[in-house]
Amino acid sequence: MGNPVSIRKLPSGVPGLDDVLGGGIPELSFNLIVGSPGCGKTTLGQQIMFANATPERKALFFSVLGEPPVKMLRYQQQFEFFDDAKVQSAIRFVHLGEESLSGGIESVLARIIEEVDSTNPAFVFVDSFRSVVRMTLSEASGELALQGAMQRLALHLTSCGATTFLLGEYRDDEHDDVIFTVADGVVRLFQSIERNSMVRKLQVMKIRGQAQIPGLHTVRIVNAGLNVFPRLPKPEELTPQPFEDRRLGSGIAGLDEMLGGGIPAGYS
Repeated sequence: MGNPVSIRKLPSGVPGLDDVLGGGIPELSFNLIVGSPGCGKTTLGQQIMFANATPERKALFFSVLGEPPVKMLRYQQQFEFFDDAKVQSAIRFVHLGEESLSGGIESVLARIIEEVDSTNPAFVFVDSFRSVVRMTLSEASGELALQGAMQRLALHLTSCGATTFLLGEYRDDEHDDVIFTVADGVVRLFQSIERNSMVRKLQVMKIRGQAQIPGLHTVRIVNAGLNVFPRLPKPEELTPQPFEDRRLGSGIAGLDEMLGGGIPAGYS
């Protein structure tokens, strides 16, 4: 076989997340960011977007049935990662409320493809795609229609050279087989109340082509945005400690020699 294709890894802009992902976000990948309402999906998506979008490598952010862009931006601009200079010059916000209500997934898909073809973005975000999924699955042939639409969307965006993120509201035990199968990466956010504190966690459920740090990782939302605290150190940070073979004398003639110099220190 020839040399393997090199996959460029993009920085997420989120402290700790690149380590959990196994080095960063694979370029041209098709990703899901899922979780319950209020867990930080939109903030995570926009933090990644502002960290990577430039006038030369633009980003498109589609909002579907959620809050309109003007309301969303009002709150997101409170975070330090928000860069007002990038809005319009490097980032464009498009609301798809009318398409999702009037034509469902086909209208949403057609508008996304139209905007992508005219803008040629390097990054595409759709928030929240879950609302269109629910409407599609309620139809008689919904699952088949959803599967076809998702495959066309993933193929078109990848062929256009876009790294894509679909943001959706899913309960901790909930998933859509069609979307999760098509996705190259799946990041799930959790939140729960423990005593008087809100505890947030992140899990990389799937990421193709690289090894993530498994398990749940603590997340905090601060003025700078999300911070991820990996539950395990990176492999290169695990330096082996020198072994010290220390022996204790037993005080019994001949026993120390039989034990190789005495009783190993620290043994019970």
